[in-house]
Amino acid sequence: MTLSRKAVSTAIALSLMSSCAFAEGDLGSLDLFSSNNPDSPVPKGLILGGATITGQGRYKGQDTQTWAVPGGLYFGDNFMYLGDRARYYFHMDSDYAIFGYGRYRFGNLDPGDSDALHGMNKRKGELEAGIGGTLITPYALLTARFASDVTGRSNGQELLLWADFPIVRKDLLIMPGMGMMIRSHNMANYYFGGVSASEATPERKQYDTGTTFSPMAAVVTSYRISQHWVGSVSTSYELYDNDIQNSPIVQHQGEWYVIAGVGYTW
Repeated sequence: MTLSRKAVSTAIALSLMSSCAFAEGDLGSLDLFSSNNPDSPVPKGLILGGATITGQGRYKGQDTQTWAVPGGLYFGDNFMYLGDRARYYFHMDSDYAIFGYGRYRFGNLDPGDSDALHGMNKRKGELEAGIGGTLITPYALLTARFASDVTGRSNGQELLLWADFPIVRKDLLIMPGMGMMIRSHNMANYYFGGVSASEATPERKQYDTGTTFSPMAAVVTSYRISQHWVGSVSTSYELYDNDIQNSPIVQHQGEWYVIAGVGYTW
């Protein structure tokens, strides 16, 4: 398999088009491959579309849920906007890219969700900023990205190490990817299962996750329907670090998402 720009751009475009605010993994380096060519699988400018997302509830009492999410993406020469996150490229060429990264992380715990969470503090959203780089090889995209809370909500950080391996058969793409998410103790405690002293009860002990290391994997399939339409079905899974799994408020060993999306471009 040889990794072409068209193959990579098709793969990443569809995974991004179906992204949602709860996705934890890397969503690609799409602007590296966008073009004004009317036949390009990744056009410059605005793309409008929508997706349905089915995801597993992280905390006890939270059920598996499905959302319908409309939205738009923008791909400029150096700027890429993806709904809840964005990149600005300081440098890009055929071998590597360096980018600034920003994301608004939505809150994910409401004590009103279930009796098991009664007495917990609501986990609110935060703005995160960071930097990353992508190495472009003949067979894979290798990405490292660091981000930190800049709003003082969790005061946490995360480091993502990720590799994508696109396979293209005419208009069909199947792209497996895998990586590791490393979260600081502040980030993990706030969004992934920490229980503070004020939140502890006789049935729910105080709990500190510490710094966590969670392997992740994803498979993205995409299909270019026509010049103006493109569709995608993808799935992702994160296997929680043992210190997340053992939290008294976390109900699973990991979490999965299945995402189906379609988008229109002019």
